[in-house]
Amino acid sequence: MDRKIFNNSPTAVHPIWLRLCHWLNALAMLIMVTSGWRIYNASPLFNFSFMNELTLGGWLGGALQWHFAGMWLFGINGVIYLLINLVSGRFKRKYWPLSPKGFFKDLLAALRGKLAHADLSHYNMVQKAAYLFVMIDSVILVCSGLVIWKSVQFPLLRELLGGYDTARFIHFYAMGAMVGFVVIHIVMVALVPRTLLAMIRGR
Repeated sequence: MDRKIFNNSPTAVHPIWLRLCHWLNALAMLIMVTSGWRIYNASPLFNFSFMNELTLGGWLGGALQWHFAGMWLFGINGVIYLLINLVSGRFKRKYWPLSPKGFFKDLLAALRGKLAHADLSHYNMVQKAAYLFVMIDSVILVCSGLVIWKSVQFPLLRELLGGYDTARFIHFYAMGAMVGFVVIHIVMVALVPRTLLAMIRGR
């Protein structure tokens, strides 16, 4: 493996593959969320709908096409991200150890505005928990999305999720959780803008 691509140089914060996966994932989520809102509007679960100006697709058929395109990008990019993390050992280095005590300590420091960000290559406990949550939430989104898309072809998965209708609610809540993470993530980037530079430049 090329060290420049798969590993950090001494001055690097994020390797090239990580930055590519990050921005492709951001694009995929933008496509899927906005097209998903248009799909939701066609058959709402609750007594509200999303503003059409915030949706993608123009109509149900167009939104479905955008959603499926985003689905493939989201899924393939996610698999590549997980595989490289596992094969390179980065997953263990970056996300473990993770302890409840350490998490609440860092969370309290973050709420007080005293959480250190000197070393951007090191994840604090809050970041570790947040990124692991996103990975789990992504799996839930994919599984529930498969049930909604191909309910007959995935009978076991459909039953595990409580049926087609329940899968729709699970998919909606998982989407809401992902959007919530993105909002918090953007706020944190605004508070520590050099994290954005690191994700663009790698250092």
